[in-house]
Amino acid sequence: MRIMLKLVLDCDADAAWRALHSPRAVADLYGPFVELVPMAAEGMPNRLEPGADVPVEMTLGGALALGQQLIHVSERFTSDANGRVRVFRDSGIPLTGPLAALDVWDHQMAVAPAPGDPTKTLWRDRLVIGGAAAAALWPVLWATWQWRGARLRALAPTWAYDPETADVDD
Repeated sequence: MRIMLKLVLDCDADAAWRALHSPRAVADLYGPFVELVPMAAEGMPNRLEPGADVPVEMTLGGALALGQQLIHVSERFTSDANGRVRVFRDSGIPLTGPLAALDVWDHQMAVAPAPGDPTKTLWRDRLVIGGAAAAALWPVLWATWQWRGARLRALAPTWAYDPETADVDD
């Protein structure tokens, strides 16, 4: 079963790509209700790198455990009629909780400059789930992905910034 989003975000594709690799930016997509809590003793990495396995616990309001999830990161690069497309993939799997009834979890997010406006991002988000509970969990995940879409639109403008440069006297 699939859940898909296709949005144009108010940030450039480089900023969206950086956000996909930021555990904080990813966690903010589920906020303020669901929190991602690192399970590793060293905490969350600063950046989600290809090949990384990041175990997290999802909680509702920081109090009610929703389950544990393994985030497995990979990426690929391709192109379409509009140019370069970067794809971030989480092929991890739910470990505990209701989502652990799924035996397929393939979440891919593609970013590219928006057609006609390279200052914006065309964001394509696809989640493929499978298993005996997929049909029962699909409505909940679909609603969660609609929330994600709203959060993406709200947060994307905050992802791009130009750091101030210090004047250096020679």
